[in-house]
Amino acid sequence: MYFCFVLVLSLAIISCIQAEELRKSLWEKNLPAKVYVGMRYWHPFTEEAIEQIKRDGITKLVVLPLYPQFSISTSGSSLRLLESIFREDEYLVNMQHTVIPSWYQREGYITAMANLIEKELQNFDSPEQVMIFFSAHGVPLAYVEEAGDPYKAEMEECVDLIMEELEKRKITNAYTLAYQSRVGPVEWLKPYTDETIIKLGQKGVKSLLAVPISFVSEHIETLEEIDVEYKELALKSGIEKWGRVPALGCEATFISDLADAVIESLPYVGAMAVSNLEARQSLVPLGSVEELLATYDSKRNELPPPVTVWEWGWTRSAETWNGRAAMLAVLVLLVLEVTTGEGFLHQWGILPLFQ
Repeated sequence: MYFCFVLVLSLAIISCIQAEELRKSLWEKNLPAKVYVGMRYWHPFTEEAIEQIKRDGITKLVVLPLYPQFSISTSGSSLRLLESIFREDEYLVNMQHTVIPSWYQREGYITAMANLIEKELQNFDSPEQVMIFFSAHGVPLAYVEEAGDPYKAEMEECVDLIMEELEKRKITNAYTLAYQSRVGPVEWLKPYTDETIIKLGQKGVKSLLAVPISFVSEHIETLEEIDVEYKELALKSGIEKWGRVPALGCEATFISDLADAVIESLPYVGAMAVSNLEARQSLVPLGSVEELLATYDSKRNELPPPVTVWEWGWTRSAETWNGRAAMLAVLVLLVLEVTTGEGFLHQWGILPLFQ
């Protein structure tokens, strides 16, 4: 039971550790800032973080989503919550702030990802023959085609930038990008990770290195979906050698680059939004939460009914409560594993250590 509880909270714990490392890096760069963690579906909730920010008397805020690429279903969802909180709180209405909506194109992030890939390739007997397989968290196709979500374009550019960095190091492996974790009846971004793995096996690929491209922390999508389900599928599909790049976690280059991103954003705290060209050249945010969402909303078309249900739920708070219910469902599954003695934790040889 102890380990079950820890696993459910592991993402929150890792995020808090990353926040502490970010704080240390900021202080080393002569910025004595405080760093807070706010989550949608588990403690510390965003609302809890905001209350602590108010108690500490913070007057200037940089919002840094831990998603490298922007999507309305990830960073956008969190920003929507912040927007509603800001509008309803007199203290927050007057707080100067800015947002870093995405940071996938930053040199430090690209370098850190390339470093991890290069290191894992060395675990193969013939590194040059390994297919580099980028697997990203998927989103409904309508988000991109109907709502103008930039996620797909940013993801593809991110992969290209990483491969360009690897090519500078004389690493020219074949690579591909696919999307995982689809749920529900609507069509999601393709190609799907599971279908792509099967096709690669049919084409004769024998060595595969999975790269979780949209995750900065280890959690169920990396530890269970990739490490267990997709690995098993790959081996059944004829792929003989499998490897997986770890999530960035607290990798030093990555954390230092996040600190640099925060420092670079400071001139924009409380300022009007800059132009797209300026933002791209300086790799800093477009402006405040309200300005960023207003820019997106001005280009947004109405989503078809099925996607509207999946995005917003049946009430304004449905998304948050559905997410929290999902976390509780994970806890229930882990409890069942303890009682039955079967499941992915036993496959890893981890759970028996805590019984």
